[in-house]
Amino acid sequence: MGSKIAKAAFLVTAMMFFAILALDIAIPTLVLCTMALSTWLVSLDLPVARKHGGEAA
Repeated sequence: MGSKIAKAAFLVTAMMFFAILALDIAIPTLVLCTMALSTWLVSLDLPVARKHGGEAA
């Protein structure tokens, strides 16, 4: 009986470890992708953002 409880506890512990490990990889990846996307959006040469010589600011 104790062996089944130990195996179940080990299984739950292993599942929690790998779930946290996946979050440990996914969250920094999401942050880095968001930073890269924002840098890309800022560096775009959008026609709306351009000021023409004759227009008032």
